[in-house]
Amino acid sequence: MFLLCQKPAHGYELIQRLSSLAFLDAEVDPATVYRNLRRMEQDGLVSSRWEAGGSGPARRLYTVTAGGRAILKDWMAALAHEKTRLEKFIQEYAGLPEGVPEDGPGRIVESRE
Repeated sequence: MFLLCQKPAHGYELIQRLSSLAFLDAEVDPATVYRNLRRMEQDGLVSSRWEAGGSGPARRLYTVTAGGRAILKDWMAALAHEKTRLEKFIQEYAGLPEGVPEDGPGRIVESRE
């Protein structure tokens, strides 16, 4: 939905844009993208309309709905909260002595480097 908040798009364009995102390690499966677009449309998160192409067949143009924007806003708030929790954990981990507990609670062992 995030990509559709940026601008409405056809499925093929979404697949290309998803492929270019840095956090994806695998190839984008077109069947999965279209299946998720249909599910999000059934759930009222996106809408689509047929758009006639000049030289090719008609294609669906997908747009995020107000409901989809609300869900994305809630999801982003949850991600921001998790980010804060993870940053706190990382800071606390960075403050540990070099030997970290490996053999049980409260026990520090030498680093094995």
